[in-house]
Amino acid sequence: MTRQQLFSLTFFAVLVLLLFQIGLMFRPFLFPILWAIILAHLTFPIHARLSRWLDGRETLSAALLTFAIIALVIVPLLLLGVMLVKEARGAEQAVRGWIVSGGIERLPDQLARLPIGGELLRDAIRQAETKPGNLESFFLSSARTVSEFLVNEVSDLIRNVFLFVADFLVMVVTLFFFFKDGRRWLNSAYELIPLDTAHKEKIFRRLDQTVRAVVKGVLVTAVAQGLLAGAAYWALDVPFPVVLTALTMLLAPLPFGGTALAWVPVALYLFWVGPVGKALVMLAWGAGVVTMVDNILKPVLIGQGAQIPVFLLMFSVLGGLALYGVIGLFLGPILAGLLITALQIYREEYYGQAAPVSESETG
Repeated sequence: MTRQQLFSLTFFAVLVLLLFQIGLMFRPFLFPILWAIILAHLTFPIHARLSRWLDGRETLSAALLTFAIIALVIVPLLLLGVMLVKEARGAEQAVRGWIVSGGIERLPDQLARLPIGGELLRDAIRQAETKPGNLESFFLSSARTVSEFLVNEVSDLIRNVFLFVADFLVMVVTLFFFFKDGRRWLNSAYELIPLDTAHKEKIFRRLDQTVRAVVKGVLVTAVAQGLLAGAAYWALDVPFPVVLTALTMLLAPLPFGGTALAWVPVALYLFWVGPVGKALVMLAWGAGVVTMVDNILKPVLIGQGAQIPVFLLMFSVLGGLALYGVIGLFLGPILAGLLITALQIYREEYYGQAAPVSESETG
């Protein structure tokens, strides 16, 4: 082994060790930094335009844009938390009022009007009525349990606010520096990648393409689901349709529950206040239209924008959510897209076959 080879081997061993240690130090902040990267990538064109309006003062632009993003996140969370606690208390009082007004006595007849399983439910309710106070105590305890659960969840969030604030501050600080110095860091990283320029351009183009496709798919689907559900809220004369529509849009991106967390309680409300037909319409519309939009529109938008086969996209989203949580909605398709690009580069380099050019690259 020559002196130069020994030096190279030692250098790369030390480099790998340093990168490993740095990775361990950054590991607790990985997800906040990833969220900052995604937000910075999506909003960087706004930062560039704002910097031009401010005569090239990029630091001021980065600070203003960071504070704007903080306001867009913190204010809705605070309002939603206050509203959740208030509505939980109100729901318990509403159930008590329903029981006092004779709701228990009317329940069997209301259930009997259901087209499917109505009579079975009515018989089950009447059997439960054989012991005095059974249903009253059940509904009161259930309402109290749900209310306490919601309040406790918010209380737990407040008790764990330190962890939430710490992660959020890491994301905000990282986001500010990405706005301020991100272009220079990206150029440095671009130069350090030991690949041909054409291959590096293809990788970075794939990253940009996939992130924007995922965000577009999530946002467009959430808005579409919210508007469709909102149309039902308005048509069925549900109270506060605008608030419920906004809440449906906010819940739509959640991997488990999603919009059902909004329209199912609305259907239950319609069932109790009557007529039952409105509740059935809400259930049919929510399950058959609102939910199906998510299953159809999101894969189509993300798959077409990111140039990822729907089959691979579906498993990358589900696997990403299972492995990384909510951010896996982005990481799953990104990793799948990078794999496709790496296979294309491998085929070009080792088999001399040019990868098929996508329509987005030709037109």
